[in-house]
Amino acid sequence: MQMPTPAHKTVETTVKPFDEIVHERGSALLSFGPQLWSAADRLRGHLDAAEYKHIVLGLIFLRFLSTTDDVPLEQMAFVWKGEVVASNRKDGHRNGSSVELSSFAVPEESSWRFICGKAYTSSIGRTLDRAMEVLEQANPILAGALPKIFVRTGLAGSKLGELIGVISEIDFTDYNGSRADILGRVYEYFLGRFASTEGKRGGEFYTPPSIVRLLVETLEPFSGTVYDPCCGSGGLFIQSQRFIDEHGGNPGELRLFGQESNPGTWRLARMNMAIHGLKVNLGLKAADTFSEDLHSELRADYILANPPFNMSDWTSKPMLSDSRWKFGKPNSGNANFAWIQHMIQHLSPCGRAGFVMANGSLSVQSG
Repeated sequence: MQMPTPAHKTVETTVKPFDEIVHERGSALLSFGPQLWSAADRLRGHLDAAEYKHIVLGLIFLRFLSTTDDVPLEQMAFVWKGEVVASNRKDGHRNGSSVELSSFAVPEESSWRFICGKAYTSSIGRTLDRAMEVLEQANPILAGALPKIFVRTGLAGSKLGELIGVISEIDFTDYNGSRADILGRVYEYFLGRFASTEGKRGGEFYTPPSIVRLLVETLEPFSGTVYDPCCGSGGLFIQSQRFIDEHGGNPGELRLFGQESNPGTWRLARMNMAIHGLKVNLGLKAADTFSEDLHSELRADYILANPPFNMSDWTSKPMLSDSRWKFGKPNSGNANFAWIQHMIQHLSPCGRAGFVMANGSLSVQSG
């Protein structure tokens, strides 16, 4: 198949502090993003950011699904406190690796209207857990993807109510027939802010946009199969789709596969893919890529990845005899060489891989 020739652009490769990041698309979001974040973060109290992110992002997802009930997708635009922000996206529907957002069924108990009516009751935590439960029951594609932790975390009902109020400030309305993907950008923005708050741990579920863009624009995945063996919240898939959009490609020619070992991060990825309308095979569960390869038969045209650096507790003795180690046994105390060989194993004969590794990965002893 003849590949379209992309219009190459200079790619920003500097990793900037999060507050300095300005996306080419959706930059209007960032003008109020810090205000939205500040309001939500103020309500966190003493709850650990690693747990709080599942609460906030879960609520954003519920808010997102309810927008598809209120207004036709192709007539959506975004309003932040009365200011209309039109989407850069003009088409109302996508296909191929995308799913129609309107295909989600939103039961009354999961609707944002219902939740807002219960926001300041003492049982709001149970109401939210129930909302997630019935939403999964009504949409098998979401099975196991949604957080049901609102009671368990112990966040005060009054703070949950205020947080619902903050997220309710995000509104959709009819504006010149444009479709907005702004809530997807809200979700991405919050992922980045939580990653920044969590420091080193944040790197386990979030890769800075400049790195993601560099990897994707280097490999130019116009068509074929894309695989990320440690996909985190799925940022590389979103950028791959944007690359197709920006260069006039056909989204239907891209197939996306990923795997994530952390159950909480796997759920974040599934919500993130749903919000962005992407159909990605993430397996039926979270699973360790080394001990339980969910895509063992896959041979990908493109592999994009940002594996955890210098993992020391990655293996057991039987795994060191794995057929993937064609270039030597990896060091049992450092997974870098194992990640490289795993990706080589999953490449098609003409496949290409782009990944981020720790300094010295190619010079450290393999075994």
